[in-house]
Amino acid sequence: MSEGNKKWYVLRAAGGKEKKAKEYLEKEVERRGMQNLVSQVLVPTEKVYKIRDGKRICTERLLYPGYVLVEAELTGELQYIIRNEIPHMSGFLTEKGGNSKAPEEKVPVPIRDAEVKRILGEQDENVAGDGETVVDYTVGEAVKITDGPFNGFDGTVEEIVEERSKLKVMVMIFGRKTLLELNFTQVTKE
Repeated sequence: MSEGNKKWYVLRAAGGKEKKAKEYLEKEVERRGMQNLVSQVLVPTEKVYKIRDGKRICTERLLYPGYVLVEAELTGELQYIIRNEIPHMSGFLTEKGGNSKAPEEKVPVPIRDAEVKRILGEQDENVAGDGETVVDYTVGEAVKITDGPFNGFDGTVEEIVEERSKLKVMVMIFGRKTLLELNFTQVTKE
């Protein structure tokens, strides 16, 4: 999984500043020529699709808000830099007290290999996959059809089929109620 003595550690970052903290850490490692100690810095995200005004919009959502992962061979200098010199970063998530000579000293604890594989597997899956579509429609809600042969018709959501990104909408056509199956992108809220 990692070369030499490099292990994965979880770093605490200010909420909403995870990507900035990652950039600062990468720049500082490069500036100090410590690339041999740090393999990668990662902010795990997933793709999320939202339907807004009948259009499917892709956004990224953090899998672990407030945390940054780093694969590194930790030296005293690198620990000091992470704790004290990187903006928006406040140290390590997993720490235990030091040895009997320095009990107040906190020692970062790497995360288990199984946990790393799970996190990296989730990350790869989210990059490869289509992502999750967030549905903000509810059953009984009035919608307007914006695309297809029934463009301009009004209807009511009868059923939401999330796994297929479809809605079943009841529409009045020639005075009769008709159930249509439409994509999320073919309707908008009234």
